[in-house]
Amino acid sequence: MDFRSKLAAAWQRHDSLLCVGLDPDVKRFPAHLQGRSDAVLAFCKGIVDATADLACAFKPQIAYFAAARAEDQLQDLIAYIHEKHPAVPVVLDAKRGDIGATAQQYAREAFERYQADALTVNPYMGFDSVEPYLEYPDRGLIVLCRTSNPGGSDLQNLTVEGGARLYQHVAELVAGKWNLHGQNALVVGATFPQELADVRRIVGDLPLLVPGIGAQGGDVEATVKAGRTATGTGLMISSSRAILYAGSGEDYAAQSRKIALGTRDEVNLYRS
Repeated sequence: MDFRSKLAAAWQRHDSLLCVGLDPDVKRFPAHLQGRSDAVLAFCKGIVDATADLACAFKPQIAYFAAARAEDQLQDLIAYIHEKHPAVPVVLDAKRGDIGATAQQYAREAFERYQADALTVNPYMGFDSVEPYLEYPDRGLIVLCRTSNPGGSDLQNLTVEGGARLYQHVAELVAGKWNLHGQNALVVGATFPQELADVRRIVGDLPLLVPGIGAQGGDVEATVKAGRTATGTGLMISSSRAILYAGSGEDYAAQSRKIALGTRDEVNLYRS
């Protein structure tokens, strides 16, 4: 099943637009996991098992694994998700962006080594820097558009030829001539609901990965109303730290489930 089909099925099966971010910071792990050689994998498995039925996607952030020298644990984690929770797609959050031959290697890393269902990429270097990922038509390509950080405005709000903002131009490209196999999606932050609404108008039913709720302070109601499609889907609303670190004891996964459940249900209040 390709990424778009798998995501659409997860929206319906789990009645959820919640994407659970997996940003494992070893300094914040519960005491019973500290010092274990497989601590990153064990921590993330706990979160995954506790929240899989509440999620439309999981989003491991590669930097947290790489900084902990845990790339092999990331590979094992994604394999575990595919085996135990095959209905939930995995978005590898790596924000890759490089030219030609290097991009080909990043694509192999994401889709062949890690077996991710989708990958986040940076469009700054243009079409030839994203083209190698399109050679995997069953995988999703999620392109940065209007990011949730304040500094995104330094470039993304610049006016380009024709009077559009740069993020609007990116949205048009990604939804249009770059979308060769219908596999594309966009990253648009919850911290900018008006821009989120602008992007939705431009791209139709294209999926949007929306970071910025929870610890970053994005408003859930404004996010859902700005970004939902006519069918009440179209969004992967990502929350990471608020879910991951809801508890600090041996029951950390159960505490994470409570926050994930509350977030999923809050999102669902505004879907229709």
